[in-house]
Amino acid sequence: MNAKVDQKMRLDKAIALYFNLTRTKAQKYIEQGKVKVDGKIKNASYMVLEGNILTLEKEEEDKAVIYKENIFIDVLYEDDDLVVVNKPSGMVVHPAPGHSRGTLVNALSYRFSLSKEDTLRPGIVHRLDKDTSGLMIVAKNDKAHELLSQMISKKEVLREYLAIVDGVIPNQTGTIHAPIGRDPKMREKMKVTDINAKDAITHFKVLKRYQNHTLIQCRLETGRTHQIRVHLAYIGYPVSNDPVYGKEKNPTPFGQYLHSYHLSFKHPITLEQLEFKVNPPQPFLDYLEQLKSNIE
Repeated sequence: MNAKVDQKMRLDKAIALYFNLTRTKAQKYIEQGKVKVDGKIKNASYMVLEGNILTLEKEEEDKAVIYKENIFIDVLYEDDDLVVVNKPSGMVVHPAPGHSRGTLVNALSYRFSLSKEDTLRPGIVHRLDKDTSGLMIVAKNDKAHELLSQMISKKEVLREYLAIVDGVIPNQTGTIHAPIGRDPKMREKMKVTDINAKDAITHFKVLKRYQNHTLIQCRLETGRTHQIRVHLAYIGYPVSNDPVYGKEKNPTPFGQYLHSYHLSFKHPITLEQLEFKVNPPQPFLDYLEQLKSNIE
């Protein structure tokens, strides 16, 4: 796709303008080397001039087909710009190679018109792992998607989790500040490392101690892949029943006891303060009862 520039401006602004994209999407294409100015790759801040020819190579994922499936999803809130859902444990958030159906995106696409900011992950501004349950914000249009993404990046969205961990944490509160990157020996895992890593911060507070476990509240300051699970395993208190980072050799199919229970943020368009809380799923509550009975 080509476009001829008719005025001086930043490259990211020009790509957004001439190809009808959000600024965030334009910057993503530039970072991926999908944009050229007169045949040459430039950075986002490069100033294009009248007469320059812009070339955009669209990603293959832009042609992706999302199957719309009538799958029940617990919707807590909806308006013209966003949806807040309670994702069940065991549900993958978005399609991926070899897994094109049965995801949250498939279910949402059946019921709603979603943002096209990311065509393989329409509407998704933040994610939960497959076996992590709880609250998620979903964008219904590109403007809301861009603003919500910026809010999360600026730490303007409060995200709190409940987790049952192995071991008894002695500290009442704590902060884990350790960079996270991909494990070079096992690519499906993440780890605390200083190699090709991103800054990651998790705050926690002890809610209740059991004989060999602790119920804690976690607050994310950053949102790295598997962040809470990696951080808690790193300090020696992995999330109970975690099949990847846990101590249990034979975890149950339910997966890790980790639940996103609290979201609080200003609506990106109306600026209304929104707040949501949702209880953990029954298997999580049942496990807490089991832990309680063990000490009575």
